[in-house]
Amino acid sequence: MEYEMGDKVFLKVSPWKGILRFGKQEKLNPRYIRPCEIIERIGPLAYRLALPTELSQIHDVFHVSMLRRYRSNPRHAIPETEVEIFEELTYVEEPTEILDRSIRKLRNKDIPMVKVRWTHHSPR
Repeated sequence: MEYEMGDKVFLKVSPWKGILRFGKQEKLNPRYIRPCEIIERIGPLAYRLALPTELSQIHDVFHVSMLRRYRSNPRHAIPETEVEIFEELTYVEEPTEILDRSIRKLRNKDIPMVKVRWTHHSPR
């Protein structure tokens, strides 16, 4: 696989290198991290990447087997909604709609359950 300068690629991460997001549960850890731009081809099988600042402690040259092509797809982007953030870095969520109601029995009690749609959350 060959890449050109300026191409975006995902970088394969290794649990041995300490990039763990969910502790020891390897199934939940990411196999690849965010797209990085190729800034230089070092040899026939090695590329230098523009790494984000949080990965500045690792070497920036990688073998082609550690890379995976990034294909941009606008459908993968999550639309942002504007949220008003207050000075104390909080925001207000309010219920907008009741989606479902049910009653659950716990021992000898009836517990009402309500499924609510909140502001700033997309419908599922």
